[in-house]
Amino acid sequence: MSQFWWVNHNQTARQEIEGQYLWSPKTEKNGKRSEFYNNMRRATPGDLVLSFFGQAIRYVGRVTAFAFTAPKPAEFQNIYWNQEGWLLPVYWTPLEPSVSPKALIGELGPLLPARYSPIDPNSGSGYQKVYLASVSPDVFHTIVAGAAFNRESLMHGGTNSLTFEAVNEKLEDAVERRIREDLQLEDTERKSVIQARRGQGKFRANVEAVERSCRLTGVTNPSLLIASHIKPWRLCASAQERLDGMNGLLLTPDADHLFDRGFISFEGSGEVRISSRVDKADLQRLGFDQLVIQSFGFSEAPAVWRTGAFNSAQQGYLAHHRADVFVA
Repeated sequence: MSQFWWVNHNQTARQEIEGQYLWSPKTEKNGKRSEFYNNMRRATPGDLVLSFFGQAIRYVGRVTAFAFTAPKPAEFQNIYWNQEGWLLPVYWTPLEPSVSPKALIGELGPLLPARYSPIDPNSGSGYQKVYLASVSPDVFHTIVAGAAFNRESLMHGGTNSLTFEAVNEKLEDAVERRIREDLQLEDTERKSVIQARRGQGKFRANVEAVERSCRLTGVTNPSLLIASHIKPWRLCASAQERLDGMNGLLLTPDADHLFDRGFISFEGSGEVRISSRVDKADLQRLGFDQLVIQSFGFSEAPAVWRTGAFNSAQQGYLAHHRADVFVA
């Protein structure tokens, strides 16, 4: 069932509409958590978003993938204080004509949430510190009732270009360009760091010195395993982190995808964590029946899926994964 959202993005609307995304810091400037920034991780593919700027709703968007950690977009320049935040891929289509909430406030006001409303329920003016707010289906349908948008385009646009894989590829391409231009790196190290993006070269050798098999399946055949970064390659702060064997796991392709996308993670003790956003039936189709038993408790049989404890260096990277990659 779709959720409905309302984003106030007066400062960043042009960049976000053109780029087909939303981006927010993870916390307020004082370091406190924000309901409106936390909502970025609650948004789910298929959810619908109302874009509010210039005192009007001007676009309707469809969330195409779960939010993930990404650097502040270069086009934001001095907007926002954090250099790292949540990026939410959204496909946008125009709402014509645009809709002024102030003109509908008599009907709209009573439908707005009592807490965390995106606008003043009496005047219809947008609240300055609000970003992504949850609204009811009634709010959404009241806004779009007197306007039109391309429903076919909204439902199917961005299918290939706004997947996690496609957006992540663009972000990593940008990081790789910076690495190629980094004159402080020796040629050999630069080559190794770039190879590490694909889990190859020196990084893989370093991981193989620590890990011997897939933590989920127990597969040991190197030709069936991928060297996967725990802290994603694009988010590493240095060449050392990108090449550190402690920042890697050997995983089979399906397990690697689940881990890289944040649908599974690990505690330092080795306990597997699974996101509630993953359909248990899909896990079973992938052959992870024991993971379903362990995580959802659908069998009286004891869980036999086990993995050993991680060392202290690995645990540091896993803490980052649980906080910034795992889709909680």
